[in-house]
Amino acid sequence: MNATALAVGLCLASAVAYASAAVAQERLARAAVARTAGALLGNSAWWWSAGLNAAAALLHAAALRYGPLTLVQPLGALTLVAAVPLGARGAGRRVATTEWRGTLATVAGLGLLLLPASGPAPDDTLTLAEALAVSGATAAVILLLTAVKDPRSGLRHATASGLASAAASALTQTVAVAGGRGGSLLSVRVIGVALLVVVFAVGGLLLSQRAYRGGLGAPLAVVNLANPLAAAAIGMVLLGQRLQGGALGVLLAVAGAFAAARGVLLLTRTPAPPTARALPAAPDLPGAPTTQTGSTGPVNRVAA
Repeated sequence: MNATALAVGLCLASAVAYASAAVAQERLARAAVARTAGALLGNSAWWWSAGLNAAAALLHAAALRYGPLTLVQPLGALTLVAAVPLGARGAGRRVATTEWRGTLATVAGLGLLLLPASGPAPDDTLTLAEALAVSGATAAVILLLTAVKDPRSGLRHATASGLASAAASALTQTVAVAGGRGGSLLSVRVIGVALLVVVFAVGGLLLSQRAYRGGLGAPLAVVNLANPLAAAAIGMVLLGQRLQGGALGVLLAVAGAFAAARGVLLLTRTPAPPTARALPAAPDLPGAPTTQTGSTGPVNRVAA
């Protein structure tokens, strides 16, 4: 099995695990369990979703060992394909026509982005200075996206989650490739980058949990759109990874971006599912925005 095929197989397994975790997170969010950190940490269902996310992240990290960021990240769209029907089944309803249209448009768009993205196994890695620069820039954008205390800020939190996941993936690839070459796993660079991976992975998870308060489809679509686009930018600017096919490849990528954006727009027009019965929860954390769980408007991996 060549490196590309192995990377794709690992991505498929990762997508199923991420989808299951996203469905669990969305149900907890609608039940108001995600209103406080204490409520989350004391809920066994949340730990189950966190475990699924961890397993998915490990599979994703393995895929990054064999495939470039420009290939691996767009395959995350398969999470959306699995999560939308899983979420509908968990809510005891049928998938709406608009949800199918939005999901298929998003996946088709990311598929067009994927066509020119396939390439050889990754070779270059981020230096410590580059890793710190990527981390700083990503953190700054995330702060800008989440600074406004708006109860309907779900899509901004989803975008922030996607950016955090993209940064974590780029940093993970550096650790995986450097370790795979027989380099020291105890070097300052590898340890420093690994710590940054943990920070962004956990941050992405918590941001996606906040994003799912208003539903699953649109937030998860935004996570899956922001993630590969940001990762591709990092891969092309810093890691020497390029789109294949010249001008045609660029045209396909642009068309894919428009199609994916159309899919996200359709998913934002899908009414949110009925609000689940709220579970007892402690008061909101200081400074945390309050959320009305009965909202039917777009609130938002999708993230961590």
